[in-house]
Amino acid sequence: MTGPLVRPGPLTHGTELNAVYAIARIVAETYDTEAGLDAVFRLSRTIFIFDVVSLFLHNKETGEFEPAYALALGRGRSREADLEWGEPAATEAYRSGQTILRQEDAGPSVKGRERRRDFLGLPMMVHGRCVGGLVFGRFGGPAYPPEHIRLAEFVAWHVGQLLENRRMARRIASLEAQRELTRMQDEFISTISHELRTPLGMIKGYVTTLMREDTHWDSETRLEFLEIVDEEADRLRELIDNLLDSSRLETGTLRMTLEPIELSALIRDSVSRTKSVYPEMDVEIDVPEDLPRLQADPTRIAQVMDNLLSNANKYATGSPIAVRSVRYDNVIEIGVEDGGPGISPEHVPHLFERFYRVPEQTSNVRGTGLGLYICRKIIEAHSGEIGIESEEGEGTRIYFTLPVQVMEPIMEGEHER
Repeated sequence: MTGPLVRPGPLTHGTELNAVYAIARIVAETYDTEAGLDAVFRLSRTIFIFDVVSLFLHNKETGEFEPAYALALGRGRSREADLEWGEPAATEAYRSGQTILRQEDAGPSVKGRERRRDFLGLPMMVHGRCVGGLVFGRFGGPAYPPEHIRLAEFVAWHVGQLLENRRMARRIASLEAQRELTRMQDEFISTISHELRTPLGMIKGYVTTLMREDTHWDSETRLEFLEIVDEEADRLRELIDNLLDSSRLETGTLRMTLEPIELSALIRDSVSRTKSVYPEMDVEIDVPEDLPRLQADPTRIAQVMDNLLSNANKYATGSPIAVRSVRYDNVIEIGVEDGGPGISPEHVPHLFERFYRVPEQTSNVRGTGLGLYICRKIIEAHSGEIGIESEEGEGTRIYFTLPVQVMEPIMEGEHER
């Protein structure tokens, strides 16, 4: 048996003051709770001796008293799983709200040490209320003298401040997240309201004009007005479809109906369809005719192509557009390139996010910021990837890949599980 544990070396009053100051500084400057606790307890052991320290917190949701932190610094730290961590002392300190000294004689946890165990339990106060218990444990003595108990209470108070800092940081993060969510919701409502009002206003205006009894419209004018109404109605339907698709893709309820498709034919059909809407669009097609057949949802892949071509026409009006496809091993890559103004680097990482629009483009181009988000989700549902390359003044290239191998039908989102 060894004798009573002796403090290693003389400890001066100046040493205690330096350690106390360092502990206070750590609490004031540390944002990482785990690292802060490690530093505080290692400093604490320079001014009073303990073999283990543990923190137990009360879980308000489960009602359980749970270990939140533990550290072995004395003899036996290589056998932490065999050590006693003083939960009874922590529980008693928590329930009583007072400092507790417990002495136990349950046999040595570490070979060569005395059977005695001393646990100093301190109530863990956070923001004026007791949330748990902090325990310092000694194996083999000596007993905790009053000056060590005072130092332990000082440390416990600062640990409480660390926990309060963590609580406040989480609260701030939660408030920031709520504020950001509110901002996004307000922005979404504003954007959607504007986008819906525009076609509705056009439809209402032209229909009201056609219905006027005090004016006679010739057949050519009436046809022109009706064509505008028809275009705006299509625009309104597109907005509603995008909103519905976005919601279903977000929740994983939009089903992909996979079937064999001829990708080269689908791409050419999409280009022809887009050119019928934008006759002035100059499109070069560089797509091999012998691309392998794929398992894909033809409607959704066509939706991706239509969106990319439409975007190229809207944001790079008048510039030549190229659609190219190439095969890499078991992947086919399709790219839509334009020679437009390009996109600032700070916006590129966000272009596939829901409702994101480049601020510089929102004033002169209609849109909701849903198109590329929908494209991303559709391609990911096909186990493919989508990306963008852009340089200001040099144009933009948006590309996506589709695997060549045959796939089983999947629900969007299942590939992520």
